[in-house]
Amino acid sequence: MGDIEKIKKLRILSGAGFKDCSAALDESKDDIDKAIEILRIKGISKASKKMSRSANEGVIAITGDNITTSILEINCETDFVAKNDDFVIFAKELGDINNKVASEKNKLLHSKMKNGKTVEENLLALISKIGEKITIGRSKTLKNSDGKVFKYHHTTIKDNLSKLGVLVSLNTSDDTDKLKMFGKQLSMHIAALNPLAIDSDDIDQTILQKEQELISEELKNSGKPNDIVKKISLGKINKFKQENSLLNQQWVMEPKKKVKDIIKELNIGNLKITEFSRIKIGE
Repeated sequence: MGDIEKIKKLRILSGAGFKDCSAALDESKDDIDKAIEILRIKGISKASKKMSRSANEGVIAITGDNITTSILEINCETDFVAKNDDFVIFAKELGDINNKVASEKNKLLHSKMKNGKTVEENLLALISKIGEKITIGRSKTLKNSDGKVFKYHHTTIKDNLSKLGVLVSLNTSDDTDKLKMFGKQLSMHIAALNPLAIDSDDIDQTILQKEQELISEELKNSGKPNDIVKKISLGKINKFKQENSLLNQQWVMEPKKKVKDIIKELNIGNLKITEFSRIKIGE
């Protein structure tokens, strides 16, 4: 017979009976995902379909101070549930715990919540109570002892919960209002323009390769000579890199200038963008 706790978990996820869950776990050698699939194939699972449904709504939780700050995505199926009191309370406490465990998913799931139960146990109970698929999504923790971490919420739902969240880490010894204003504006810029990396050389090569393939496909039937096609292709990929690297993007507050120009003009000692994270629900 399968482990009792795993049977309970499978019952919540599948809606199937105790015996069926126990048998599925035995067959799958205690692999929950395989057990759900076994129940589904056998036509026993009543509610497991909800775990295959899309969960494109939810909230972004941001928790922490200017030195250590974390961003966490908690997903559900509908905007109605995202505003549900039980879901909101769960998400807020989850954000606090996530910051303590530095966004380590396994540690997060096994951490105790205020009611003495683990995050995973509370998650399963919430799924059972609300009746929607609820998942813990993307997360990131930024730490900076040589500067500050700035945060920004867009479309706030309640307190530290929103639909889009941004963290950005700046290295500097400065602590003036000028820095604080720039940190806030830079966070808003990242929210609006969604850069892929800090500088063009930092963009993931897989993304660049995919973009290059799209450009090549676009130019394939242009009828232009190969040398001209190569020049156009190079120009397009360079433009893509410029438009998607933070330092080279047009500053959202003053589009005639780039972000790197603004940093230079600010003349804040040793100011450097070291890291950022942007998470938007449904994206």
